[in-house]
This record gives sequence, C-alpha cells and structure tokens, in this order.
Amino acid sequence: MLRDLLLFLSHFKFARALITKFPVARAVSSRFVAGETIPDTVRVVGELKARGMMATADHLGENVSTEAEATRAADDCIRLLNEVSTDGIHSHVSIKLTQFGLDLGDEVAFANLRRVLERAKAANTFVRVDMEGTDYTDRTLALVRAAKDAGYDNAGTVIQSYLYRSEKDVAALIEDGIRVRLCKGAYKEPPDKAFPDKKDVDANYVKLSHMLLAAAKENPTLYPAIATHDENMVAAAKSFVNANQVPRTSFEFQMLYGIRRELQEALVAEGYNVRIYVPYGTEWYPYFMRRLAERPANLWFFVSNFFRR
Repeated sequence: MLRDLLLFLSHFKFARALITKFPVARAVSSRFVAGETIPDTVRVVGELKARGMMATADHLGENVSTEAEATRAADDCIRLLNEVSTDGIHSHVSIKLTQFGLDLGDEVAFANLRRVLERAKAANTFVRVDMEGTDYTDRTLALVRAAKDAGYDNAGTVIQSYLYRSEKDVAALIEDGIRVRLCKGAYKEPPDKAFPDKKDVDANYVKLSHMLLAAAKENPTLYPAIATHDENMVAAAKSFVNANQVPRTSFEFQMLYGIRRELQEALVAEGYNVRIYVPYGTEWYPYFMRRLAERPANLWFFVSNFFRR
C-alpha cells in the first residue's frame, strides 16, 4: 500500500539522504513547511494573521539521541517565543516530547517541557504537546498531566482517532480539564491498536469530536481543536455545533500550512476560529513524507513538480 511505503520511507535513512539531495524536494516541501528559520516562521504567522487566522508554530524534529540536542530543541522554542512576543504576533507553539529527550528519560523531557511552558506562560500563550506513535502515548499523557499538576494550565495534547483507546483518553482528559487537539493520526500502527479501515477512523473521529464539543459547551476553557482537512469531518462538527448551540468561541478548527487553503478561508468567512499549524526547521523530511502519505493529491503535487524541474 502506497501510504505504508511512504510512512516507511519517512524513517528510512537511505531514502532521506537521497530525497533531500534534490533541490526540487526542498522546493516542493516549502508548500508544507514555512522555512528553516525562526524569521521564516514569524513572517508566515504574520501573513496568516492578516488573513484572519491564528497560528501554532511547530519546530520540526523528533527522537533526539543526546541531552544536548534536547536542550537545543527547547532553546529554539524559547527563542521563537521571544521573537513572537517582540514582534507582537501571537502564536502558540507545538512540540514533540521525543524532540525534548523522551527517549533519554521522562525527567529529561519534562525538564525541557517545563522551561518552554514557563516562557510561554510569561508570554501568555499555549503549548501543544504533540502525540507520536503508540509506544509514547502513555508517557506523553502522563507528562502533560504532570505539567498541569505543576501549575501549567497552558499545556494541552493531541488525541488520534485511529486508535481504539482514544475514546477513553478523551473522556479522561475532559475530566482532567486538559485541552485536546483531535486528529485522525499519521503514524503506521498495528491493527491491534488502530482501526485499519478509514470508515472506522472517520466514525470514531466524529464521535470524539462530538464528545469534545459537548464538553466545551459546558466548560469553554476546554476549547478543543478540531484538526482536519476532511470536509465530511468539518461538516459533522458544524452540524453538531448548530444543533446543540455550541458557541463558536468555545472551539476552533485547525489545519496544516499549505493544505486546503480554500477551506481555511471559507471557515474564516463563516465566522469560525481557524488556526494553522506552521512547521519550520531543518528536520523537514519526516514531516514532508507523512504529508505525502496522507493524500494522493499531495504526492501528485510532488511528483509533477519533480519531473517539471
């Protein structure tokens, strides 16, 4: 299956070395990645603000192997927060705990997470702790809860609808008062952990989005993020919101930079809150490959540009 192949290649070092040598790959990846530097990101965040959209800056990277690399990743997030505060362009940030040293131990990752949360708190902004493969799910949720227990209410996490466990996780996070970003999931998972069929992933997505939106109506501080480019999922959320009188101020739609721009603008025009994930950094290859795996249109865009060059 093509999706499985692309997800495999996202971790295959030889493929990475080969593909990243081609200038066209870097050029085409700019459709999905703001650039490699913080100024690139600040520029894009400003452009989104001018279009009536909010942003979350995502410093790409994962699975560092040394504490020095983990420290540098956290330092980069702090520099981004400093730059955004100086320029007056409000942005959330997104991080992966393996980028902060989770493979080296929970203590290493949590120490770096706390540093970023502290700076974000001073800047009056929010940190989204991204979800990775299922090997990390329990540890990620545990550290997000530990951050809340330590007094950081500006941390949230991500739940993936393709996992069987996600309904219980959503219910528990609602109970704990932790903000959730709901997505379908972009990692390769075995059939004993994830729904193998798209229709089941979609059905679970709708179910979980309704749970989150109903909870937000009662407690707007939960402020869920409905992250999807699927018009059917968007329509299901809008229908539930209208039927149950959920205030539009109590949630937001989220999409990725460079994908379904026309849908992003349509939602803004209809009065919905829309936030765009803005990835940046030198570690763009795994992210780029996962975007190709998600939609055939993305892969065709890459291939057509490759041969055009």
